[in-house]
Amino acid sequence: MFRSRRAAVLAGGVALTLALAGCAANSGGGGDQGGGQGNRPDIPAVTSLPVPANAANPAGNGQATCAPTTTIAYAGAKTGSNAQLGVNIVNGVQLAVNQHNQANPNCQVQLKQFDTEGTPDRAPGIVTQVASEQGIIGVVGLPFSGESKATGAIFQQAGLAHLTPSATNPALTKNGWTTFFRALANDNVQGPAAAKFMSGKLGAKKVCVIQDDSDYGTGLAKATNDALASSGVDASCQDKVTTGQKDFAAVVSKVVAAQPQVVFYSGYYAEGAPLDQQLSNRGFNGTFLGPDGVKDAEFIKLAGDASNNAFFTCPCTPGELVPQFADAYKGVSGGSAPGTYSLEGYDSTTILLKAIDSGAKDRAAVLNYVKNYNGAGYSKEFKWDATGELATTKVFGYKVDNGQIVPIGEIS
Repeated sequence: MFRSRRAAVLAGGVALTLALAGCAANSGGGGDQGGGQGNRPDIPAVTSLPVPANAANPAGNGQATCAPTTTIAYAGAKTGSNAQLGVNIVNGVQLAVNQHNQANPNCQVQLKQFDTEGTPDRAPGIVTQVASEQGIIGVVGLPFSGESKATGAIFQQAGLAHLTPSATNPALTKNGWTTFFRALANDNVQGPAAAKFMSGKLGAKKVCVIQDDSDYGTGLAKATNDALASSGVDASCQDKVTTGQKDFAAVVSKVVAAQPQVVFYSGYYAEGAPLDQQLSNRGFNGTFLGPDGVKDAEFIKLAGDASNNAFFTCPCTPGELVPQFADAYKGVSGGSAPGTYSLEGYDSTTILLKAIDSGAKDRAAVLNYVKNYNGAGYSKEFKWDATGELATTKVFGYKVDNGQIVPIGEIS
């Protein structure tokens, strides 16, 4: 997701057995006869998530030693229109560093944070600054696909390993970079999962696919449309919006006229929320489905009661279902529960910390450690191929329930 991103789950014999209950087909969707939840299927939430007993812990064995200047970085959005997606990650990063340093008095790893605002225009300058600081030997970021595309060559030239917890555009691993590692499923996994969810659990016969103009939104829309084409779902209703758009009257009119059971919005919550609200105001009573870029509490805040019709897909593991993580996370987030990609940010940071604890002292050593890493995290198994893609991935579903986003289990 994020101007490209997303995530997978636990493998190696600890498969999740989170069953999705059956649901009736959603009929209707257009017209001007009211809004709210309407015909959204009733799919129950799940409340538990198994975690491997051998999941890597950032505390390690407490015996690590390293130079006092040892530094890793977070680079990504901390401000901007979709900042909360980056804040979710950086909180997970900070928690992992805190837990490591508390347990290892002889290895106090420094964390530097750099704000890209999530844009491909600002990110190259920020990443150039990161790369120029030779003391930084590993990076968590960047969250969004567009900024990742714009900066991958800078990381590559610097030999600086960077683990993205959320950038999902499939093309990012086709650039020949050897320093880029994706800690989640890409959109060639999420798109088909979303299509399967719409045609199956949501019972859709007709879908409107609306995409934004980001690398993330356009790539995910293509992957989803390709999958819908072979599913028997009518996805002839298509439209586009632009970043920063607020008035969606033309798009809404098109959707209302098409009368789909589901609107799939391929983009971010900053535009997805007012789109859903305006659809509801015009009487759309079908289901609004957003991907990981929409799955955030900010979507509910911005969309209001209209958000009651929403489901989400996300290659992110629900950190709120891992008590030992969720409870500790509140200590760095001001009491907020883990959000989208918080757990992936935590696991990515843990891998960099394990590299340091193993004796890696420079960028080359950290890069070599990550390339050869093979182990369980709280969110999934981590083992990368030569392009930086994970060997095992999963996609989860979520829904809005009483003003909260809750997981409904695996959908891929």
